[in-house]
Amino acid sequence: MNKTEFIAAVAKNAKITKVDAKKSLDSVIKTIEGAVKKGEKVSILGFGSFSVVKRAARKGINPKTKKPINIPARKVVKFKAGAGLAKVVK
Repeated sequence: MNKTEFIAAVAKNAKITKVDAKKSLDSVIKTIEGAVKKGEKVSILGFGSFSVVKRAARKGINPKTKKPINIPARKVVKFKAGAGLAKVVK
């Protein structure tokens, strides 16, 4: 399901227009982005949580040349599914 299909499904389930569903989805995404940018954790009960974790620097291998390379440390966004979402998948 892509973003357009997702917006159409949300609009149908909530009985709202696609325009309103798109505004709502964009707002949710921007709110989550803003929070993780500040380093905050976002938890949505029954769905999951978004958090920022630090990845340590490590050594890797360039697949093209097979030479070792240094991969720098960085921050990444981590998503952990909540119990409700995990139940649906089983």
